[in-house]
Amino acid sequence: MLVSAFKDAYRGLLLWDARRIGAAVVAAAGSAVVIGLATVLIPNSLFARDIPPVWWDYPVWILTALLLGMLIATYVRTPGPASARVSSDRDSASEGRSNDPEAASERRSGVLGGVGGVLGWFAVGCPVCNKIALLALGYTGALTYFAPLQPLLAAVSVVLLLTGVIIRLKGQYSCPVPSPERSVRS
Repeated sequence: MLVSAFKDAYRGLLLWDARRIGAAVVAAAGSAVVIGLATVLIPNSLFARDIPPVWWDYPVWILTALLLGMLIATYVRTPGPASARVSSDRDSASEGRSNDPEAASERRSGVLGGVGGVLGWFAVGCPVCNKIALLALGYTGALTYFAPLQPLLAAVSVVLLLTGVIIRLKGQYSCPVPSPERSVRS
């Protein structure tokens, strides 16, 4: 089952056009800049970091940004005639897709991606600069308890983001959106 999910996700990735690839690149770059600036992995004068980054912060930061970019790009609609999109949206609404397993899968992948992105942010951030950890644990508590958990947060973040991306890409291949030609003819 896992192998077939990876194969379907790979096939879904092969279906990407230039617009979706561009969206992935822009979203990944934006995610990298936002996370990098806020966690001071990109040196800047806006934020400060009390504890220097460790070696694994950089690969996790880049991997998180790439996976976020890919996940965001899966939500880009393919261009088509507006009348075809409206009729397919109307057909979807009339079929009552609110309880549809595909819609539930889409919501689940969005939640996985959101949680994965936030965990990735916490994983690469300074343990004592995190206001939540600092308020809950204090300075020494953040260093003693939160800092050792950051590699685990990084691993969970990457797994959640990768799962969300696989679910979305698999859905693009195995459950494709009807083409405008089919929607117009129906």
